[in-house]
Amino acid sequence: MRNVLLGCCLVVLLAATGCAPVVVGGAVTGVYKVGSDERTAGTMLDDSAITSKINLKLIEDPMIKSYKIDVDTLEGTVFLTGVVETVQEAERAVWIAGSVEGVKEVADNMQIGVKTITQAMADKQIGVKIKAKLIAEPGIRSWNVDVDVDLGVVTLTGKVDTQANKDRVIEIARTTSGTVKVVDNLRVKTARP
Repeated sequence: MRNVLLGCCLVVLLAATGCAPVVVGGAVTGVYKVGSDERTAGTMLDDSAITSKINLKLIEDPMIKSYKIDVDTLEGTVFLTGVVETVQEAERAVWIAGSVEGVKEVADNMQIGVKTITQAMADKQIGVKIKAKLIAEPGIRSWNVDVDVDLGVVTLTGKVDTQANKDRVIEIARTTSGTVKVVDNLRVKTARP
């Protein structure tokens, strides 16, 4: 009970200071500065809660190798990426994600196959190169763009402030050595009336 109370106090304190907790498996693992994200604090908290619930359900499911699936949530849309061994595993993961309250849509970006250690290392290098280029790119808030790489397929998820920045992020990913394909899950921030 004490831990639950402390956790609630931490969330309230973080929200009051313009930060949002990063929750993994139900535990707060870090802090994300709200001012650096194009989403509202409430939407970020909702998305974080959805991601945590899905991750927990994936871990609990005996059919799923949850460590192979990355879950990102953006304004209620869930994006599943990774490499799973069977179509049934992918379908089950999509069904689990869709069963969580608050999920508006599930985008299945998973690949069927096996990822070797060599491929995992190559994917990590591609991701690092892309992130470094995004950090160096003027006008792009690189922390708003999640970069996942599986078997050379780069999946970009997040919000950017202009179509030009979206196009630039995609171009950077596409032209990075080792990229086989780019999956675009980026959204352009809409102007508030």
